[in-house]
Amino acid sequence: MARKEKSAEPGRLKQIAQTYTMTRRTDRWIGWILAGVGLVTFGVLLAIGFLVGHPVYLGILGFVLALLAAAIVFGRRAEKAAFGQMEGQLGAAAAVLDRMGKGWHIDQAVAMNRSQDVVHRAVGKAGIVLIGEGNPNRLRSLLGSEKKRMTRVVGDVPVHDIVVGNDEGQVPLRKLRTKMLKLPRTLQGGQVTEVNDRLRALGDLMSNMPVPKGPMPKGMRMPKGMRGR
Repeated sequence: MARKEKSAEPGRLKQIAQTYTMTRRTDRWIGWILAGVGLVTFGVLLAIGFLVGHPVYLGILGFVLALLAAAIVFGRRAEKAAFGQMEGQLGAAAAVLDRMGKGWHIDQAVAMNRSQDVVHRAVGKAGIVLIGEGNPNRLRSLLGSEKKRMTRVVGDVPVHDIVVGNDEGQVPLRKLRTKMLKLPRTLQGGQVTEVNDRLRALGDLMSNMPVPKGPMPKGMRMPKGMRGR
């Protein structure tokens, strides 16, 4: 058991180091910021300890809270850096959707055009959510066509559409998951499964061709079978 713990520890440390390296590419002050957060937190608790006559106890508490505060700040800035590096890449939204968790049925690239604008579909208690990434003007017709295609099988199930981007009326990539989780819940668990099964029965663009998960490398060409969409 001890050997397993020892072998797992280097893996965690390596992961933290890789995350730090990735974050520092876009957030070059991350090291100073973490050090500042830790020192300020520790200093405040230690000062309080001297004032109340318990510098040792408050110093230990300050050290623990300093590590916790630095970890929280690091996590948030690392997440922001990760989203920043994914933004603008085809498939970035799909990478976020893969992490939606239980209660959501995700189908990637249910519609795509020659310009590589793509629509993903998520089915959950909020109903159906169509997520588009690409040129917003071209996505309007793509989203409209996908809605029309679904109308004969979804009935009055709510259909929401989201365009990922940073312009007015769009949802930034880093806020996509939060936006979807805040949508009003209108379906029960059994209804979610039924709606998803109906949509799956329709078939979609990728029924015979898997899509790589995560952002697609820039400059990658679409397969020939997808260009006529």
